[in-house]
Amino acid sequence: MWYVFPSVFLGWSLGANDAANVFGPTVASGLIPHRKAMLLGAIFVVLGAVVGGSHCLINVSQISTGIALDSAVAILSAALTVTVMTLLKFPVSTSQAVFGGIVGVNIHRFGFSNVNWAPMAKFVIVWVLTPIGAMIISFLLYKLGSTLFRRIKSIQVQDSFVKLGSWIAGLYGSYALGANNVANVTGALVGSLFGVFEAALLGGICIGLGMITFSKRVIMTVGKSIIALDHFSAMIAIFAHSLTVWVYSLVGIPVSSSQAIVGAVIGAGYAKGVKLSNVKMILNIVLAWVETPFVSATVSYLLIRGIEL
Repeated sequence: MWYVFPSVFLGWSLGANDAANVFGPTVASGLIPHRKAMLLGAIFVVLGAVVGGSHCLINVSQISTGIALDSAVAILSAALTVTVMTLLKFPVSTSQAVFGGIVGVNIHRFGFSNVNWAPMAKFVIVWVLTPIGAMIISFLLYKLGSTLFRRIKSIQVQDSFVKLGSWIAGLYGSYALGANNVANVTGALVGSLFGVFEAALLGGICIGLGMITFSKRVIMTVGKSIIALDHFSAMIAIFAHSLTVWVYSLVGIPVSSSQAIVGAVIGAGYAKGVKLSNVKMILNIVLAWVETPFVSATVSYLLIRGIEL
């Protein structure tokens, strides 16, 4: 059963990296305490994985080879890639890392020309659509929400509304993260080692542990280094991100929670009239997104070749 350990590692890495996507702006701004957010968020991640994770789990299992060793190597490669990027404080795409890991072992197993690329195409397409869609949703939500918010005359009521809304958005985002991204953690093991429920439960727990133990570094990158948001716009950005991720979980396509929040933060910032505070950081994040699947594919290809020599 050592094949399970890479999934545990990846789930922990995903939670550490992607916690920033559901609570980053609000925790970094001081509106919500980090520890309490991570504890409650972890519970909702597990709920999302168990209740709503089946569609994505099944879809990811269909592009893997179905061989337990291949699945373990693909997941381990993704985990190593995500962990390194987390240490570098880049909010990378775990979905892309897992996809790259699966591609690497598929190329080794079948040869480049014999890999069935057709079912993988939809995964690549959403890499582009996710941040753009989240940015548009966030922009529109801010324009509509700010108009209604300004009609609240009491400052105290405004503050209470934003704090409650931020908690709701964050917990909704945690649920969506579990439902969508649990497939990245254990989807490749469905059929070869686990049923859908067991894979969802294990993956959700591992993601939750990562959130609780090692999430603060990336939270500060997402929360402060892209666009400086006030509490209201941070709430809007998280809700837009959560809605984007949740919609893709309904159709069964694992997407990048990191790409969604970066797009949402930019959309809310521009709707508010705030320009990018660190263009170089954005370019570095985008570069990390592009590099992630290639690095993971290379690592998984070399690992599986080395194991089977």
